[in-house]
Amino acid sequence: MSPELILTIGMFSALIIAIMLGISLAFAMGGIAVVTAFILWGSDGFFTIISGVFKYMWMVELAAVPLFIFMGVALAKSTIAKEMYEAFYVCAGSIRGGLAVGSCGFAAALSAMTGSCAASTLTAGLVGIPPMRQRGYNESLIFGTICAAGSMGVLIPPSITLVIIGMTSGESIGKLFAGGMTSGLFIVSLFIAYILILTWLKPSYAPARVEKSTLKEKIFALRTVILPGVVIISVLGSIFVGIATPTEAAAIGCVAVFLCVLARRECNMKFITDVVYSTSNVTGMVIWIMFGAAGFVSVYMGAGGAGFIQEFLLGLEIGRWGVFTITMVIVFILGCFLDPVGIILLVLPIFYPVIKSLGFDPVWYCVLFQVNLCMGYITPPFGYNLFYLKTLTPETPMWAIYKSIVPFVAIMVFSMLVMIFVPGIITWLPGVMIGSVGK
Repeated sequence: MSPELILTIGMFSALIIAIMLGISLAFAMGGIAVVTAFILWGSDGFFTIISGVFKYMWMVELAAVPLFIFMGVALAKSTIAKEMYEAFYVCAGSIRGGLAVGSCGFAAALSAMTGSCAASTLTAGLVGIPPMRQRGYNESLIFGTICAAGSMGVLIPPSITLVIIGMTSGESIGKLFAGGMTSGLFIVSLFIAYILILTWLKPSYAPARVEKSTLKEKIFALRTVILPGVVIISVLGSIFVGIATPTEAAAIGCVAVFLCVLARRECNMKFITDVVYSTSNVTGMVIWIMFGAAGFVSVYMGAGGAGFIQEFLLGLEIGRWGVFTITMVIVFILGCFLDPVGIILLVLPIFYPVIKSLGFDPVWYCVLFQVNLCMGYITPPFGYNLFYLKTLTPETPMWAIYKSIVPFVAIMVFSMLVMIFVPGIITWLPGVMIGSVGK
């Protein structure tokens, strides 16, 4: 048995055991890195960890993470989101399944403003579940819709995890955002198509709304999407036309959100305190996971583990599509148990060079990698969105939430297959961006 194989089994077995014991992912990875480095190289091995961590600390792109988190927290704590849902309710609520369709659209819009699964899922659930229950919607349809649509928070830009993928792979974050936008909208459109077909086949799942909204009411309701539209355009528009990097666009977005909240007279000392505290809390969690994973990966790569895995994958006589499939299956399995940020930093540095050497489009692969992580948010046993829903509806048994998500996971798998065989869904917009400012 080679030393690299022993290293791989030892480090990843220790990580699994640490997670099963309830140790935080950040400290589990960091602790294993420290112990392994000391065993391999003594106290000199700690410099490997330090250099791996400092690699990320000095990246300017890292500044985008707290800025995008600030945007999401500020929007979630304001009433902008609630009033925006009312607009979706008025415009789509009159058709059969309209509230579920509106919730999908609402969650997608939240994703484009917050870049966070937690913010989009919890906010969509808070404002969307009560009216759907009041209208007699099927519980499974309610939970599946909110849970699945909320997972788009890490795919539709501004996505924090896409920023981290760009930092890890070296790919243009702007192009990743463009690919995430088209793929996210494609998946949301499949969700909406499924809801409409299901409610047409089973009318009892979503009783039609009796009262109809007039055209005047719909136009009047759309006024509430003006401010969110300003935020979305200010962030994504500045990136896609090439006048700002994602980090600069994040700063623009923070200013836009602050001005929107100020214009609505919701900005006071308590609001600012809550937003800053929540932003610091979430940012600290993300950064610690990044640093723990950076230490883990630097030790693993320094000891030859990454090269061993890469040689193993390239040596398999299964063709490049077989290797691609293996990497996606591994990411899917890890997504059922680990935090997405940890998965990105653990396996993308190993898989990315292999995929690139096999001739696959790197932006296309990175976006598919992210779609796979989205499924991790809604896949049992530890999908985050499943537990977000549980906190919103504590009376609902966990098995009912698990059951509700099955058709939506199947839709996401189908969407991945379509995007694999029709790569233009992902690569079209990055290819026509007016200017790519890269980082």
